[in-house]
Amino acid sequence: MHRIRGTVTASVPDESNKAAGRTSRFTFPHRARLLRHADFERVYKQGRRHFSASMTVFYLPRQPQVAGAQAAMPSGLRIGFTVGRVLGGAVQRNRMKRKLREAVRLSRPWPTADVDVVVNPKKALLTLPLDAVLNEVQQAFVVIEKKLVKSARQEGFESRKPEAESRG
Repeated sequence: MHRIRGTVTASVPDESNKAAGRTSRFTFPHRARLLRHADFERVYKQGRRHFSASMTVFYLPRQPQVAGAQAAMPSGLRIGFTVGRVLGGAVQRNRMKRKLREAVRLSRPWPTADVDVVVNPKKALLTLPLDAVLNEVQQAFVVIEKKLVKSARQEGFESRKPEAESRG
């Protein structure tokens, strides 16, 4: 007869989630994620970039949807993360994504802007503490928001300009 050695652990339903302290308030909501490859490609090709010491942030404002064009897109900020294989093995890449996701969750960037954002970290992100990453993510979102407001004002000015010329 063979003896099986091991530890037996008992689990109480719904207790594992309580131990981790996870509630919907502390998670990264599904509607705030950029998931489709086509969305990532669109942000890379049509969007603008913001560079910082440990990451590059790509962003693209979403256009208002035409009724019936396709399924309703979620409103607000959507964020995706890309970490290439060149930055390390799976463990390091996943660690970078977790750190970035947590920094974005804690910074709670402006939720009213309809913007798609892709964060592409650099190797230096691995050695930074979460506080430094959080600070850098917050600064990036502040800069992006200022650029979006500025471009929206310029577009508003450009659209009013022909009206003024046609009146004269």
